Amino acid sequence: MKLVVASNNPGKLREFGELLAPLGWEALAQKELGVAECAEPHCTFVENALEKARHASRSTGLPALADDSGLCVRALGGAPGVYSARYAGEPKSDERNNQQLIADLVDHADRRAHYVCVLVFVRHANDPQPIIAEGEWHGEIVDQPRGQGGFGYDAFFYLPALNKTAAELDSDEKNRFSHRGLALQDLIKRMPNNR
Repeated sequence: MKLVVASNNPGKLREFGELLAPLGWEALAQKELGVAECAEPHCTFVENALEKARHASRSTGLPALADDSGLCVRALGGAPGVYSARYAGEPKSDERNNQQLIADLVDHADRRAHYVCVLVFVRHANDPQPIIAEGEWHGEIVDQPRGQGGFGYDAFFYLPALNKTAAELDSDEKNRFSHRGLALQDLIKRMPNNR
């Protein structure tokens, strides 16, 4: 069984492929199938993920999997949220996004934050019952980066229970605890051939 992954991120594609293969799914990157990136016009993760999944399925005729994820900081009212990748504007830049985040938190004592990942699987473009899975990963924002791994805000996302930032975790640890790992575990339980 084939499905299209509505992403061009090589890390996500590899992760999805490895986790879905044992269930009998072959994950194909949308780019390989000539699918252009979809706009993400909505203010919620679930709406953007659903939009991307339907777009990829409509373009290919295949079942599709999409995710939308980001960082939500309590003191900033949930920002950067769905704008996490472009928090400091275009072009996208992890370094500028992190600088913006730290600047915006300078007068805030509350540093609690969480990563969110919403995954959406559609059997076809007009699927009336998409499978939706969500994962959250709670921590806090630190002022100085720690660690060389990960991407995005990981070097500033501190996990008190582990005494590490997300960027200090190896890939197995990160996949076990992260928002994306938790959402994938939830999704796999709900996939059609796993019920």
